[in-house]
Formats: sequence, C-alpha cells, structure tokens
Amino acid sequence: MTDHAESRLPRLTADDAEATVRPVFDAFQRERGVVPNLFRVAAHRPEIVRTLRDHMQAVMGPGTVPVLLKELLSVRVSQINGCEY
Repeated sequence: MTDHAESRLPRLTADDAEATVRPVFDAFQRERGVVPNLFRVAAHRPEIVRTLRDHMQAVMGPGTVPVLLKELLSVRVSQINGCEY
C-alpha cells in the first residue's frame, strides 16, 4: 500500500484554485459540505475538474440504480480499499 502522506500534487483549496474552478468547489460545499479530495487534486486542470464533476453527476445521479444504493456502494468500496475519507 502506498503512503498517502506524500502526494505528488497538493490538494487545492478554493482559495488556491483558479476562479473557473470555484463554482465546482462551491457546488460540492453546498451539496456535501466538503470538496472530495479527487476534485481538489483535479483542480490543477480546470477543464478536467469541470468535466469530471459532470461525469460524476451522470453516474451517481438518478437512473436505473437508486441513488442511495450508489452512495452505499461508494462508501463500501472506499472502506474495502482503505480510503482515508
């Protein structure tokens, strides 16, 4: 298992990110109360963080599989993989 203490890219905060990324960060703050680390790292590339959010919404939003089940699966996979969040 890798040591997560030394990341190759820092996790950006809203203050550190480009202005074009702030709406994505603001949306996560409103919806979840926190910006996921994946998006804080992806914020180094604003064009990627925006499309990544759109993709996440398409996958995790309403569809054939209930949203609650998707969230539960996401939490369980994170737990199995020893994610720190």
